[in-house]
Amino acid sequence: MLDPFYLIVDSAAWIARLLPHGVKLVQLRVKDQSADVVHREIAGAKRLCDAAGAQLVVNDYWQAAIELRCDYVHLGQEDLDEADLPAIRRAGIKLGVSTHDEDELERALATKPDYVALGPVYPTILKKMPFAPQGLDKLGVWKRKLGTIPLVGIGGVSLERAPGVLEAGADVAAVVTDITLNADPEARTCAWVAATSKFRRT
Repeated sequence: MLDPFYLIVDSAAWIARLLPHGVKLVQLRVKDQSADVVHREIAGAKRLCDAAGAQLVVNDYWQAAIELRCDYVHLGQEDLDEADLPAIRRAGIKLGVSTHDEDELERALATKPDYVALGPVYPTILKKMPFAPQGLDKLGVWKRKLGTIPLVGIGGVSLERAPGVLEAGADVAAVVTDITLNADPEARTCAWVAATSKFRRT
């Protein structure tokens, strides 16, 4: 099972900084870097996660994830157009897919994903989104459709909002800026671990 606290960061340095504070599930989302830098970041993140017993999710870079034998790959809808899904599966890598509406959910389910992300749950400052905030009710609707497939709620999720996201139907609450823009990311991470621990399934 996935940990209910899903940290998303853009460097192995962030992972090294926050793993000691209870992180068990982390996505490395590297943007606008050279292929060499991306490969180095993923390799470093994998070493850190392996040593800490944490699961690493690689955003977008499925070829590097295969080469480095990572746990998970996360793909957006546009990434599904180019990714070699059979190759990902042959490598034993699990797959997460982003969704924002019914058509995208149907497409995601056709890939037999290991988790589905729905977002943005709330307004988000991370990137400009063509989709309106989905709200908590949509999480319950999505979860009923997914059944046993884990559902990740993402987008504008803060420490204060995380319990509501998990109670509404998400199995996992994903966080980016609520931690990385916090004045004390380490303390915020510890608070997230504490707030989500009661939702952890064994």
